[in-house]
Amino acid sequence: MLTTIRDLFRYNIEFRIGSILVTVIVLYSGLSFFSPYAPEQIYVVIPDQPPSLTYWFGTNSRGQDLFWNLSFAFRNTLVFGLIVAVLSRVISIVVGMTAGYMGGMTDRVLMFFNDIFVALPIFPILILFYFVLRNDLDTYTLALIMACLGWAFDARLIRSVALGLRHREFTRQATFAGMGPVRIMVEEHLPYVMPIIFSTAMANMIWSIGFEVTLGVLGFTNLNIPTIGTTLYWANSHSAMLVGTWWWIMIPVILIILTFLGLFLLAVSINEHIDPRSRLRRMGGAE
Repeated sequence: MLTTIRDLFRYNIEFRIGSILVTVIVLYSGLSFFSPYAPEQIYVVIPDQPPSLTYWFGTNSRGQDLFWNLSFAFRNTLVFGLIVAVLSRVISIVVGMTAGYMGGMTDRVLMFFNDIFVALPIFPILILFYFVLRNDLDTYTLALIMACLGWAFDARLIRSVALGLRHREFTRQATFAGMGPVRIMVEEHLPYVMPIIFSTAMANMIWSIGFEVTLGVLGFTNLNIPTIGTTLYWANSHSAMLVGTWWWIMIPVILIILTFLGLFLLAVSINEHIDPRSRLRRMGGAE
């Protein structure tokens, strides 16, 4: 895996740019641990101050320093996206590799349930959960719900790879050596699936963060938890653009676009690295 990352940094400029963008956002979100203000505190600074040397990102109409408030928002949003990506990867790996390797009735049953989750209308379901849970719908609960809904497409992709690995010579040799199905999938097949897992994880983070922002802007999340979505919700509630506090909307929008761009470039570069022809063409061009 370290060799793959080294090659990506050396030969793939998209991976380097994506890594830089994501690293900057992660470091910025880490500043929340050093914030002089608690995220729920309001009217701790002068409201509606434009960006300046004192308030780098300005202040909002709720009397919060946007630089520090957005650091909490990005930390919560990134943690949310990471939880969804990790949990949904676990489900997709188990379902996809089991269906691909075992085949037969196991494959048909798992893919039957997989197709059900593919067809589910996710957005209405999330809104339904909001009305059922209300203030109990915190970041972790929403992440768990979305992870249970966001694994199906990637499980089918992993299954297609596992189907090909099932008939490879090293799989037959492992079977003759007495290795069980679980050990074969973990030790022999999982390394071949890992690049796809990382690629789909980046795409899944974009998907989940996009849903979180959408739900937050519409007010269908816990508004007391600072995220990018709830930040934009409060900005819209206070008519930020109409009253001239444009920085309350523009700065988080620019930062979230950079986050999406960084994750997208990482996903595209890893996905390209999976294809041997694309990888060799890029590495040959770099030499």
